[in-house]
Amino acid sequence: MTGVRPSPSRKGTKRMEQYEPDRLSPAQVAAMRRSLRNGRAAMTRRSLLRASTGGALALGGLGTLSACGIPAAGKTEGGTSSEDHSAKEKQVNFSNWTEYMDVDDSGKRHPTLEQFTKRTGIKVKYTEDINDNNEFFGKIKPQLAAGQDTGRDIVVLTDWLAARLIRLGWAQKLDPSNLPHAFANLSQQFREPDWDPGRAYSYPWQGISTVIAYNKKALDGVEVKSLSDLLDNPKLKGRVGLLTEMRDTIGMTLLDMDKDPAKFTDDDYDAAVARLQKAVDSKQIRRFTGNDYTSDLTSGDFAACLAWAGDVVQLKADSPDIDFLIPDSGYMTSSDNMLVPNKARHKTNAERLIDYYYEPKAAAELAAYINYVCPVDGVKEELAKIDEDAANNPLILPDKAMQAASRAFRSLSSKEETAYEEKFAKLTGA
Repeated sequence: MTGVRPSPSRKGTKRMEQYEPDRLSPAQVAAMRRSLRNGRAAMTRRSLLRASTGGALALGGLGTLSACGIPAAGKTEGGTSSEDHSAKEKQVNFSNWTEYMDVDDSGKRHPTLEQFTKRTGIKVKYTEDINDNNEFFGKIKPQLAAGQDTGRDIVVLTDWLAARLIRLGWAQKLDPSNLPHAFANLSQQFREPDWDPGRAYSYPWQGISTVIAYNKKALDGVEVKSLSDLLDNPKLKGRVGLLTEMRDTIGMTLLDMDKDPAKFTDDDYDAAVARLQKAVDSKQIRRFTGNDYTSDLTSGDFAACLAWAGDVVQLKADSPDIDFLIPDSGYMTSSDNMLVPNKARHKTNAERLIDYYYEPKAAAELAAYINYVCPVDGVKEELAKIDEDAANNPLILPDKAMQAASRAFRSLSSKEETAYEEKFAKLTGA
């Protein structure tokens, strides 16, 4: 792919009410509570991760970028802009998850934001007010539905919620002329999500990969190469953990069954649930967890489990017994994404900040602290100046082979999401 393409026409989009019922189903409420209690939202984004930056980087020049206005558009064509006040109001309001921004060795918070302000004169009001996707959506939904400014110019949302905002026409189409670095440096594995073809409305903040982690001592010689080994080997009975996040666990199961998580059918989903139910009934699976698998894995209560790469990076650094593998069938990757909501006052400033984090130096400093998958190509040399181990870690900078093994869970309709969450809640006992 040579560039980011505009998204196709959305004239067939249904009315908002058909997609977004006001009331969540019991299964969706249960899924939300799982996320708050022990999913990724239950702990800070750093989780067990520690800062490893080697000091602030001297950032290169950011040229003056042209600002092209975007005309107001209806729900079938994209988000609705308001008058852009970027030229007169040198600020941008950025809402993100907690502990999802760099801190240097001295404890100085957010040096990359400071560098951006120093270079551009644009002040960033940075707010860590996202703790859960559903919770945050409930916070901004009334304003977006009423066509009002949320007071935010950038929000960071996990892919499925980012897809919802785009589908509803509540995110603004981005101006490529303000995003030259993002346009050029976006990693290939994140370029074509089915919910935002060509990244017309969003750019990834970080990627989140799901892999198999294991405790070599607890395995005691048992060979593990695939999810099937976890689910079927009687020597691992009662010492296997899976994740409470439906898309991660079902996605990895579909891959293990030679099904594509980007194209599966209802029957495929039911077959994956049935396969997992068999392992639940036989007590092969010890339990479904969120980030708390880290304690089970290090203690040996889990011999092997599904895990998020960001945690595995630190677990490996702290314990020689912990390692990970990528099954031959592939692995799941999702992303947290930057979007500009409707009626944002500082769209051009927001685009300049998005683009800034696609410069290799800024991206490297961020990656060194966060340790999730960096979505920016060309950062290895800069990251090596800060942390050589991180630069050589495929969980932070996947090589081409690992990128090729990455798979994404397809977008779900509201009806599908309700039905699938109900079945998964029954499986996990939530």
